[in-house]
Amino acid sequence: MIIKPELVRRIKDYFNLNIYETKVWLALLSKGIASAGEIAEISNVPRSRTYDVLESLEKRGFAIVKIGKPVKYISIKPTEIIEKMKTETLHEAHERVKSLVVLKDTNEYLELEQLHNAGIAPIKSSDITGSLKGRSNVISKLRDLIESSTKEVLICTSALDLEDKSRVLIPALEKLIKSNIKVKIALSGDAERVKRLNARFNLKAKHVEASARFFMADKKQALLMLTPETSEEEMGVWLNSEFFTESLHNLVEKTLRN
Repeated sequence: MIIKPELVRRIKDYFNLNIYETKVWLALLSKGIASAGEIAEISNVPRSRTYDVLESLEKRGFAIVKIGKPVKYISIKPTEIIEKMKTETLHEAHERVKSLVVLKDTNEYLELEQLHNAGIAPIKSSDITGSLKGRSNVISKLRDLIESSTKEVLICTSALDLEDKSRVLIPALEKLIKSNIKVKIALSGDAERVKRLNARFNLKAKHVEASARFFMADKKQALLMLTPETSEEEMGVWLNSEFFTESLHNLVEKTLRN
């Protein structure tokens, strides 16, 4: 059996394997049960390396050793490997999150905060602007912007966008409301969808015709979206400008009152 180079390249990335591991694993899958010599012949991996690679794959759960002589290896179902990798990934992510939570209580974290505050202090607020690219970066900044607000949050976006980001936005907004921080929302798009969102999340969003998307906190910070909600990659600009944000806030307030 000839193993296609394109398949090797794709599988390598999916399963976090090197080239030799991928070739050997695909060769073993094609045979079901095979010796190192048979695998070397099919995979075109040097026989001297095939033993080490098979041992590595066994340790990672991609194969098991068949009892008996000569030594042969049995391939594991791809579905079993995927489920095992999912479990391991979730466990690693959980442990990583735990370590990051604990980090906030360490002296190292305090030093990081001190370094940041010392570096930001001399800079004019009007100079602090930044571009954001990619959904995860936009959502991360949006969460920080909302959670750091102490007086008021103003959101102007589409009903579709709010629904899409509801897993992040709604819990953050609920915390603000419980803390008696003002939350004002203007949503464009289908009016019936806006009503459904209000009912579903217990909001008081107002339907507007504006297609702009921006998020403001305390009339000081703003996240302005540069792409429509249907864009494949989100892009935005974060501004820490009290003059600009307050001016924009006042314009939106007039629209909401009309």
